[in-house]
Amino acid sequence: MKRTAEIFFVFAFLLLFCFFTENIQAQNSIENFKKGGLLYQNSLASENEVKDWEMEGPGVTEFKDGWMEMYSPGEKFHHVFWCPEDFPGSFIAEWELQNLETDAGLCIIFFSAKGDNGESIFDPAFPKRDGTFSQYTKSKYFNNYHISYYANGKDNREREVAHLRKNKGFEVVQVGEPGIPVKSTEIHRITLIKDNAHILMYADERKIIDWIDDGRKQPVWQDGKMGFRQMQWTHFRYRNFNVWSLKN
Repeated sequence: MKRTAEIFFVFAFLLLFCFFTENIQAQNSIENFKKGGLLYQNSLASENEVKDWEMEGPGVTEFKDGWMEMYSPGEKFHHVFWCPEDFPGSFIAEWELQNLETDAGLCIIFFSAKGDNGESIFDPAFPKRDGTFSQYTKSKYFNNYHISYYANGKDNREREVAHLRKNKGFEVVQVGEPGIPVKSTEIHRITLIKDNAHILMYADERKIIDWIDDGRKQPVWQDGKMGFRQMQWTHFRYRNFNVWSLKN
């Protein structure tokens, strides 16, 4: 009789655990985050569309067939392309991209990038940046989050899994699921959701990052700028970068 009761309680616990796990996963599905008003819309289809964007490092952009290609000629060095807008602490951002050179590369999105004292990251008092990674991850002047969602660097072949880091400090706060497949030449859609302290990313509606910042070591970063980073070996093309407010 005692053995039967133990089996019953174990079975009941497993059922309850599965219920709560499925409920949490359902709450965090992409369909449950509703878009509010459109904050920013950019097709990225022409040079005129990004005339006020800021390139740091030896990256170049070219425009073909409604796409913006980005790469470093001769694979000279890493680069970051910043959108000039400031986005709020909660938003939904989407963009499409496609890998044009699968040999190697790494794609990152910086977001909530802002000076320690509320300054713009383009404050003229800040040192000039040239694409060196530590200038963004260990800066003395500004903070941000970043997610690597395509990872196939020549220094770390076919890592593939997505990483979310909180900066400054270069702290890995979550090792997620595989991002864009390293050999894929398909068009992919990335969705980044920031609901205050809750950060999620989806690749083609497949969740690859899901983390809540408890704000213990450093405050939850809120509003700020977003920028696309590529390592020097990367050649991707991008289109339809759109950002919405997050509807409660």
